[in-house]
Amino acid sequence: MSKSLNLFVPAIGVTTLALGLAYGLSSRDYGAQTIETLETRVQQTEENVARAIADAQAAADEAARLQAERDQLEQLAAEAAASGSDLTDPAPVIEGKYGLGRTALSEELAAWDVDVLPDGRGLPEGRGDVYTGEEVFVDQCASCHGDFAEGVGNWPVLAGGFDTLANEDPVKTVGSYWPHLSTAWDYINRSMPFGAAGTLTPDETYAIVAYLLYSNNLVDDDFELSHENFTEIEMYNSDGFVVDDRPELEYAEWQAEPCMVNCKETVEITMRATFLDVTPEGGGDSVMNDATTSDSPVFSASASAEPTEESAAVEETGGVDPALVAAGESAFRQCKSCHQVGENASNRTGPALNGILGHTIGAVDGFRYSDVFQEANAAGEVWDAENLAAFLADPRGAMAGTKMSFRGVREEADITALIAYLQSFEE
Repeated sequence: MSKSLNLFVPAIGVTTLALGLAYGLSSRDYGAQTIETLETRVQQTEENVARAIADAQAAADEAARLQAERDQLEQLAAEAAASGSDLTDPAPVIEGKYGLGRTALSEELAAWDVDVLPDGRGLPEGRGDVYTGEEVFVDQCASCHGDFAEGVGNWPVLAGGFDTLANEDPVKTVGSYWPHLSTAWDYINRSMPFGAAGTLTPDETYAIVAYLLYSNNLVDDDFELSHENFTEIEMYNSDGFVVDDRPELEYAEWQAEPCMVNCKETVEITMRATFLDVTPEGGGDSVMNDATTSDSPVFSASASAEPTEESAAVEETGGVDPALVAAGESAFRQCKSCHQVGENASNRTGPALNGILGHTIGAVDGFRYSDVFQEANAAGEVWDAENLAAFLADPRGAMAGTKMSFRGVREEADITALIAYLQSFEE
């Protein structure tokens, strides 16, 4: 046993020496790696510190620049106040540029330069007559503005209103209020029709504007508008606007300390939105924009002892041929946007027409007539078949100065039928 143990002693000693040597070598490598890692971290920290110092310096420089600009603006404001300048003076010019953007190309400016000025600048070449304009207007615009520019529902009326501008509730239309024709052309060209802006051709736009001029009794029905005669049209209210001189005459007086508490002794409601037809209830009674019509008229037949079908039909229509009345009802569709007949008919853009035949001209209660109708009323003129036929054929020719924008019924048969239809309604 003792001899075998002695054999292991040298082996144990060699193993111990090898382990010690290996440990020493590994310890030296570990120390080198640790030192290298620490040096890398120190280098990164120094770089971060240098970067932070540079950012802080840049921020300090920017703050100093902004402070200098602020001081300059405050100095300019103080100088402006000392010199008595007001808020309408141009903004101060600061030297230097921000380096943003670039100069617009001439092609880019031309693409955006689409406005039309009162002197005709910006108008494209083109032309359009009244009759073409009526067709385009009915197709593209009538759903909102009515067939005759009288307005539908709460959409604006575009014709008439010439004798209302001095009223408390004026009717401001293209004809009565707009001072420049270029405004109408430019707006229609860029913004109409609603939901399909920019789809009209120049010729269609010229035609629509020509029709609006005709609807406002500013041109005849054979008129053609073009880029060549555009500036020859003078609008009704071209002299109704003045240059705004408030910056020179009034702004200085408005610089007093504003009142913030108890500025008015009493507060009262002077007008309601429903009266202004902003939010009409059930269509409202405004003569401006309401074009609501009732359903087809209701007929009530007069009973007889033993009526035949033919006699019953004649009695039901007030003694007028029922076939002619039916034709008149169809022709009356072009009148329904402004006038009502039948049970519960009321005044809208135009007066109710129950009992109109044989009625004194301009005498429907509650309707505001133009001067020509008031003169006819004062003279005791009556709507007989002859007067009514002449007016239906050419409203402006029969009653010069009427606010009615309708061009007239073209077919004589339709006029006869319309008179028969109106005759079937008693007052």
